[in-house]
Amino acid sequence: MQISTAKESLLSEQDLMEVERAHPQGITSAQIIQIFQSRGIRFSEATFRKYVQLGLLPRSRRVGSKGKHRGSRGLYPCATVRRINAIKTLMAENLTIEEIQRRLSTFMQRIQAVESALDDLFQTFERELAQPRFDVARRRSVSRDVQSARVKANELVRQVIQIENRVSLVEQRAQSAGEGVFADW
Repeated sequence: MQISTAKESLLSEQDLMEVERAHPQGITSAQIIQIFQSRGIRFSEATFRKYVQLGLLPRSRRVGSKGKHRGSRGLYPCATVRRINAIKTLMAENLTIEEIQRRLSTFMQRIQAVESALDDLFQTFERELAQPRFDVARRRSVSRDVQSARVKANELVRQVIQIENRVSLVEQRAQSAGEGVFADW
């Protein structure tokens, strides 16, 4: 797999925030791959699957489609795009997959647990609101509150992942420089 080494070709913070705003409920693997490929960044379905198998990316959650016999699809947290961007940044700095795994696994399980718990909580609220005991006005009001809280939760997870990425990148840069700390951060 050829890796784009120019950091400028990776997604900017603004790009990442736009993706997260556009997909608050989650994003499919095909959409993720398209985001990178549309910007000229090489990234394939096989690489995506490999990253999931290696534990670098979270597993999808199955979400049923509305309608009869429509099945379900796998959705990934929108922060997955941010994670891939961080992986590509670390690869551009010549880290191996094993080094990246070690670097990113420190916090990833905890972040995924928080994200999963929040998602489960919001889905439970939404299922409860679908019950007939709620009148239309109350359902709308609480649904708006749930959606607002979901957006804030996504923002919190995004910030935590940014911190994790900065900690991981600082550690790599410090080791690359042969220093104990990276003073610029």
